[in-house]
Amino acid sequence: MEQISWTKKSLKDLKAINDYISLDSTFYATRFISKLITRVDQLIEFPESGRIVPEKNDSEIHELIEGNYRIFYRIKKDKITILRIHNSARRIK
Repeated sequence: MEQISWTKKSLKDLKAINDYISLDSTFYATRFISKLITRVDQLIEFPESGRIVPEKNDSEIHELIEGNYRIFYRIKKDKITILRIHNSARRIK
């Protein structure tokens, strides 16, 4: 069983996504955020279920895709760190 932690940036990303979708619908914002969190929770049992991020070429950095969002995470020993949640329509900084 893996331990999952979220960086401050990833939590800020989650809030920004919620705030943006909430402009149209708080119901769908809550629903989508729940979907993202459920997707992250799968890493507890399947930490390597995401692919290695091609732009990084680092075996510790993986990503999950949910809708138009890329969930970047690092696997280190028995700990998973959610690094960012990034809209795939935007350039990675």
